[in-house]
Amino acid sequence: MIGFIQAIQRRTPLGWLQLNHNRSRLLVALSGIAFADVLIFMQLGFQNSLYDSNTTLNRAVLADIILISPQSRNMQNMSTFSRRRLFQAADVPGVKAAEPMYISMVTWKNPQTKRKTTVQAVAFNPEQLALNIPEVNAQLDKIKLPDNFLFDRAARGEYKEILSQIDAGQTVTTEIEKRTINISGLFKLGSSFGADGTIISSPENFIRISPKRQIGSINFGLIYLKPGYDAQQVAAALKSHLQDNQDVKVLTRQEFIKFEEDYWKKESPIGFIFTLGVSMGFMVGVIIVYQVLSTDVNAHLKEYATFKAMGYPNIYLLGIIFEEALILATLGFIPGFIIPIGLYQLARNATNLPIYMTLTRAVMVFIMTIIMCAISGAIATNKLQSADPADMF
Repeated sequence: MIGFIQAIQRRTPLGWLQLNHNRSRLLVALSGIAFADVLIFMQLGFQNSLYDSNTTLNRAVLADIILISPQSRNMQNMSTFSRRRLFQAADVPGVKAAEPMYISMVTWKNPQTKRKTTVQAVAFNPEQLALNIPEVNAQLDKIKLPDNFLFDRAARGEYKEILSQIDAGQTVTTEIEKRTINISGLFKLGSSFGADGTIISSPENFIRISPKRQIGSINFGLIYLKPGYDAQQVAAALKSHLQDNQDVKVLTRQEFIKFEEDYWKKESPIGFIFTLGVSMGFMVGVIIVYQVLSTDVNAHLKEYATFKAMGYPNIYLLGIIFEEALILATLGFIPGFIIPIGLYQLARNATNLPIYMTLTRAVMVFIMTIIMCAISGAIATNKLQSADPADMF
């Protein structure tokens, strides 16, 4: 092992010397790799923020099992089913409580700009904790009052003035479906690709702003289990108990989160677009690095032929090219990693989407960069392997 390390130390770094010999070409290569990495980072960042933002409400639900309609597509397109199914579910052993939850996209008048915009309205029984949002749970008494709602302080849009008023203890009024409502409290959930913001209240207040809805027509059934019962087993029992009713689908909490994520991954075109963007960034990097390495091989083809004439095997020459590829991948990744951090901050401030740099993503992109450069090096060495010293002189 010591001898191997000493051999590495004595080895002439031909790959670095060749790259450093033409610095303008090196800078162009590093800029190209950094550009490809930035493109990949941004696409992955937006893709992950798509999944994270649209499953925030799903992950906040405290119920152990959730009932939904099989016709539901995602949180912005939820079908309804009869509330009677909750009474049937309550008969299953292990079920402690079964509560309804309502959700709908509603058009309201922005209290600050007076312009109409769309927000997501959510309602549940304030006597039962439904969401893992401490700010909401501390203000459940407020939504018991007629026409009182809580508003998402992280909503996308111009709300700075009314947020300050509510924080100061004032009640802000606005309109939904020509009905005056009061915003009496704030919480933080965040916007998503599907909704600019969220308002929360009781079922009675929800029906008041949704005159076409019936109180017995619900979007979710929140099933809470007794201590000691397994969610998977109770979910299986519920499926068996409700199997004659084709209007109900039984999901555990993890399946409920996956239900929303799968929609954006598989059914929504947005998820495909971001995946395509990552692939395009990867291909751009491969092409740029190939051009650099191919040009370098052509420029030093006689030197490589001399090495072959001296008895150096192809594997040694290939090692030089892959050394260059690894150097380019490492140096190009540094600015390609730093620049997206600032762009993430810019995008987060502009859209209120949860887009952050993560260690997992950084490692994944670095590995992709190495693979990208290795592929380019492998393509660039085709001509080198077929080079005949006799043809060079």
